[in-house]
Amino acid sequence: MAGSRTRVFFIAVVIITIAVVKHFRLDAYVMDTLMPDLVLHDRRPSAFLVYLHLWYRLAGRRAPVRASHQDIVDATGLSKSAVQGAIRTLTRRRLLRAARDGATAVPEYTVLRPWRK
Repeated sequence: MAGSRTRVFFIAVVIITIAVVKHFRLDAYVMDTLMPDLVLHDRRPSAFLVYLHLWYRLAGRRAPVRASHQDIVDATGLSKSAVQGAIRTLTRRRLLRAARDGATAVPEYTVLRPWRK
């Protein structure tokens, strides 16, 4: 096939993404009082991080959020034992309510804000 011309076609695929930014409000109390209390006094920065993560997941919702320990691990970068300890700390301090339908069910979390009346 000497002398034949080869045609080359280029197909350009353009993907346009629009970044969706989720905003949520955080009470000043969380940064001014709760963070120093959990991080400095209790030495539980993981509890503060889990609290912020769950607050963010609940932003704008009325219903509790379902999240497994692995979901929280993946989102925060903490170890599973750190997440479990953080949830125990937050529950004991009445900053978080955890409920399960059964022993092996994924828990539902409600972030509590006892400073708000």
